[in-house]
Amino acid sequence: MNSILNPDRLLGSDSAVRQVARGLYESVAKLPIISPHGHVDPSMLVKNEPFANPAELFIYFDHYITRLLHAEGFGLEQLGKQKLAGGTGVQAANPRETWQILCSNWHLFAGTASGYWLTHEFATLFGIDQTPSAQNADRLYDTIAAQLAKPHMLPRALFAQFNIELLATTDDPCDDLSAHQALAADPTFSGRVVPTFRPDLYLDPRANNWVANVDRLLETAGVAGRNYRAYIEAIENRRAYFVANGAVSSDHGVYEPFTTLLAQATAAQLFDQALAGTITPANARSFAGHMLTEMARMSTNDGLVMTIHAGVYRNHSSQTHANFGPDTGHDIPVRAEFTNNLRPLLEAYGMHPNLTVILFSLDESTWGREIAPLAGFYPSVRIGAPWWFLDAPDSAMRYREAITDVAGFYRGSGFIDDTRAFLSIPARHDMARRVDCAYLGRLVVDGRITLEQAQQIAVDLVVAVPKKAFKL
Repeated sequence: MNSILNPDRLLGSDSAVRQVARGLYESVAKLPIISPHGHVDPSMLVKNEPFANPAELFIYFDHYITRLLHAEGFGLEQLGKQKLAGGTGVQAANPRETWQILCSNWHLFAGTASGYWLTHEFATLFGIDQTPSAQNADRLYDTIAAQLAKPHMLPRALFAQFNIELLATTDDPCDDLSAHQALAADPTFSGRVVPTFRPDLYLDPRANNWVANVDRLLETAGVAGRNYRAYIEAIENRRAYFVANGAVSSDHGVYEPFTTLLAQATAAQLFDQALAGTITPANARSFAGHMLTEMARMSTNDGLVMTIHAGVYRNHSSQTHANFGPDTGHDIPVRAEFTNNLRPLLEAYGMHPNLTVILFSLDESTWGREIAPLAGFYPSVRIGAPWWFLDAPDSAMRYREAITDVAGFYRGSGFIDDTRAFLSIPARHDMARRVDCAYLGRLVVDGRITLEQAQQIAVDLVVAVPKKAFKL
């Protein structure tokens, strides 16, 4: 083990707790990774080409990294983002200079989840046992670059090395899923990679280019007509296509988890208004809420697990969005409310045996106050793991403390890495396993559960819980 990684990290500072947690962790450390929600591009595994360079691998596409460096005054173009007016791609930045920026400002990431994950990756994958700095930046760059050229660092080799049992991607409803089909048909690849149906751009009339999106959806689905009935048929058509290609869930990233159930005639009228550009903001919200409820209805038919990621103000910086587009680090959490917002959906479908709704929130005050109580009653509701800004050691521990008293260990989703950064997947899952073992160790030492119970729960949180939550 590299000296920079403490073997007992995150296992508790109390010696009695740490001793129990260490044994629990050893029992789960090498279990397979189940990753039922994430954003890795499946074409990476199809092409199976070497990663280009350390900056592209660790910085260009990692919003956790670029946003904090941007806050310190570095331009996004220096960090691998290409201005929209200047063309596509990220190659305008000099990768070695971008890497120098990260290493010279490594102190910014002390105590952050990003710093923790990168340290884990550098140590376990590249044998780096020193803290990045301005002085060693070039040496670290060369060390990593030399390793990236070797066969064991190809994406498929890493997939096997990481012991990934299942990897889910996030995909547009109009995607032909050719990458997934190629992987499924390739006898040299034994991994399981499944798509996820992500219909946000087609459900909410407030989305950018919604009319064009709907027209593309209708065309892709091969549905005649341009009305509400055809629209619903097109969505159902594409969901069926995703299921046929291995999908297990649909994903919904919403500002608020607002739901309502409109009469079909009313929904059709609002759909026509949205196409014509005459819909009011209030009616657009109602239509979006209705469509989120419709997704639950469709799930009762096709069985797709419904994940709702709520509480995000997308593209908070208009200037950054105009210059660099979406997904460039300026999505900001907002307060969320679930109890009232979800009641129409749950009144209609919450008791249906074929529905599973997993609730993710960036407002951690909702974990114990709303989400755990909902999951503690409705058979269809599960508690989503700490997500995005909250998928860090301290917030993961707060999550356990917030939900366990109310809903126990078995009403959750299992850990969700939710990442585009492929190499960080083992680090994230290892972190979650360590935090859970530390929490279980505390309960054992406090006499609240037995060691035998803790041993079973530790394994179940890694295997049984996510498999049940996502119907695997």
